Amino acid sequence: MIDFDKSMQRLRAVNGYLGSAVLNYSGETLYIDNDHTGTDIPYSASIFNDAFRMVTESSLDVGFSEASSIEAKTHDGHVFLINSAGEFGKDNFAKINVFAIFRDDGNVALAKMIMDKAAKTMSQELGRI
Repeated sequence: MIDFDKSMQRLRAVNGYLGSAVLNYSGETLYIDNDHTGTDIPYSASIFNDAFRMVTESSLDVGFSEASSIEAKTHDGHVFLINSAGEFGKDNFAKINVFAIFRDDGNVALAKMIMDKAAKTMSQELGRI
């Protein structure tokens, strides 16, 4: 079984981190960290997951590949969803989405790198199960 706490440990240490979730392809929450927020992270992550799937559908409709991430930048923060699906083709079981929210002054570039790596690692672990 995947140790989500360990997989997300580096992300939680990034400056500006507020909360995160790991979702499967259908948007079900597999992991949640909302200790530093007063928000319903599973609900927000599911909405972002739906938006991600719509963006992916639009991308495919115009002849591009699946989307790999979406980001909403606001005046006071960032919301991200990074997908691991690139390497795994049609096997939806191994697709993992990592959702995170960061303060405006957070280290966004580092967060994206860590999220991408964590998503791929967790997907590979799921693919072996």
